[in-house]
Amino acid sequence: MAIGIIATVKVQDGKHAEAEAVFGELAAQVRANEPGNTLYQLVKSRTDANTYVMMELYDDEAAIEAHRKSDHFRAAGPKLATIVAGPPDIQYFDAV
Repeated sequence: MAIGIIATVKVQDGKHAEAEAVFGELAAQVRANEPGNTLYQLVKSRTDANTYVMMELYDDEAAIEAHRKSDHFRAAGPKLATIVAGPPDIQYFDAV
């Protein structure tokens, strides 16, 4: 059964371009290197310019674990740490 993840991220004021670049690079790497991922899309709130949501969809738990252990995901962490305003709010969903 597929598993969805919604990660809500607050970005620091003035760091939007940097955040979008880092997330864009990460999304390209996910799409190119993670066959168990079927969606990895960053969207921006229409009502709060500092709020972004990463929508993710994985085939199974193994695909999520592969994502977490990937070099590209680990490399993005330190970059994002200087851009975000706090830890993400992460929610998990089962596909129906």
